[in-house]
Amino acid sequence: MPEGDTVWLTADNLNKAIGGQVLTACDVRVPAFATVDLTGETVHDVESRGKHLLHHVGDMTIHTHLKMEGSWHLYRHGTPWRRPAHQARIILTTADWVTVGFSLGITEIVPTADEDSVVGYLGPDLLGEFDATEAIARLSADPSVPSFVALLDQRNLAGIGNVYANELCFLRGMLPTRPIGEDPDVAATVALARKLLAANRGRVDRSTTGDLRSGRNAWVYGRGGKPCLRCGTRIRRGKLGATVLTERDTFWCPRCQT
Repeated sequence: MPEGDTVWLTADNLNKAIGGQVLTACDVRVPAFATVDLTGETVHDVESRGKHLLHHVGDMTIHTHLKMEGSWHLYRHGTPWRRPAHQARIILTTADWVTVGFSLGITEIVPTADEDSVVGYLGPDLLGEFDATEAIARLSADPSVPSFVALLDQRNLAGIGNVYANELCFLRGMLPTRPIGEDPDVAATVALARKLLAANRGRVDRSTTGDLRSGRNAWVYGRGGKPCLRCGTRIRRGKLGATVLTERDTFWCPRCQT
């Protein structure tokens, strides 16, 4: 599932292409909103909110979420699509561009005045307007929750996915299972989360180590069984989540993390 930096870059690319432009066509291929036609309305902007995308069109908000399979593509008129047409969930066209949302996990359209009904539950956006005090309070609200689970909870911080949750636990020297209440400096964890996402938001290739080379761009994520880049100990792998249904892969160094 794309993380906040990837969604931010998607929103930025879309906004640069169609922000301020008038829709010449609008085709929503989701039954609940198939009759909605925003043709003739102006796209005020496209922004990310954590892992969510918001198109502000006229007085409506198009809310989409990529989930595991989704993506937004930009095409010039007449250019062949890179994914099958049957995967298209929404097509927004301007004089210069055709933008297509493929296999979106969420596609819904609500009045902008009611936007909080779909994204209001999210915690502070690490790549948007940010309230550090609120973020610290939310992350610390239940001290018994494992750090990895607390970091993944979008109600605490909006934008952290599996990669960043694992990497943050490593960089803060905490086992994924360590209760967030045992984090000696939650403020530092929040600041580091924001720093990592901000450092990666404008590029496709992500790195949490400062090295973009394959195999060296992450400290622990995806490196199960490989030597720790810091101490050489074999990285371990497991699963952890608030429930069995929400379990995600965890990676950690048994020497660098306690």
